[in-house]
Amino acid sequence: MILTTDVCIVGAGPGGALLAYLLAKQNVSVILLERHKQVAKEFRGEHLNEEGEKILKKYGLFSKLEEIGLLRMETLEYWEDGKLFKTIYPDSKIGHLGIHVPQAHLLSVILDEAKQYENFTLMTGTNFTDLLQNEQGCFKGVIANQDGKEITIQSKLVIGADGRYSTVRKKAGIDVKLRKHGYDLLWAKIPAPDGWEPSIKMALIDGMQLSLFTQAKGYIQIGWNIEENSYPQLRKQPFTLFITKLIKAFPQLEQTVKEHIQSWKDFVLLDVHSNFTETWGKDGLALMGDAVHTMTPTGAFGLNSALMDADALSTIITRDQISQLDLISCEMQRKKEVQRLQKIQIEKEQTFATQFVIYS
Repeated sequence: MILTTDVCIVGAGPGGALLAYLLAKQNVSVILLERHKQVAKEFRGEHLNEEGEKILKKYGLFSKLEEIGLLRMETLEYWEDGKLFKTIYPDSKIGHLGIHVPQAHLLSVILDEAKQYENFTLMTGTNFTDLLQNEQGCFKGVIANQDGKEITIQSKLVIGADGRYSTVRKKAGIDVKLRKHGYDLLWAKIPAPDGWEPSIKMALIDGMQLSLFTQAKGYIQIGWNIEENSYPQLRKQPFTLFITKLIKAFPQLEQTVKEHIQSWKDFVLLDVHSNFTETWGKDGLALMGDAVHTMTPTGAFGLNSALMDADALSTIITRDQISQLDLISCEMQRKKEVQRLQKIQIEKEQTFATQFVIYS
């Protein structure tokens, strides 16, 4: 099968989906590829900041998202030995300290809008396998596989929006600089106890950060930093000793923790790293989101940066002309912002323990 389109986007996460919608709205034909059968796969970075909120409002998506469900964080709290000792409230002009948006909600809103345009095509269960190049080395499309059948998609521009382990980036031969941050992360999700207010709660356990993020639909996401590469050894230790520390930090969670975190299998391990590439694209190809600037979970910048990439790219891609010079200019502008945010992440990670000096 051979298909033709103006732009082929690999990866239907929030960034790729938003860009596909914005281009389709501008009469640019788009094929959006997603390897999963369902685009609403679970992911961890589900918090909007004011920048992400601003972009969704800019395109009339935020009100639709609000109708189906989101949750504004009302406080940022610091706890020590089961007691609250510091509370930070949002700037009145912003009105929140982050907004939890389930990925299923965000993607359904974006894709429902995109599906209104005949020049938009979503292909789920479709694996990207290779890039097409002409004799001059310019990228001219992709090869994909759907249910065992090979599909050739010819396009003026390929966008790699396929995440931190981007296959598009690898196939394009673009090198990435990976930075380790000295910790890995354990995720868990539990029902919130009755009366739990929308908040972000922080504690310091054995010198490492423990975070609780309230989620829509009555859940709490636990993010627990552990020393880098320590999980195999940690799993050999009694599980109850580990959980006791969580309950001591937040006694109000004792019942729900004991009911829903009963073994190491109830945690998901995230290999924490950030990366950055000097080259964000080549002739006929551009990268965006985690494919070109993976963030750590600190500050919840990842989702919002992907939305910012989509916003920026949508302003320079037209049906009639896709200028490499414009792509390079866009890349330079976004690089500066991403480097600034990654620097903030490192500073936050290095200074987190200073929030608890009152107890030192």
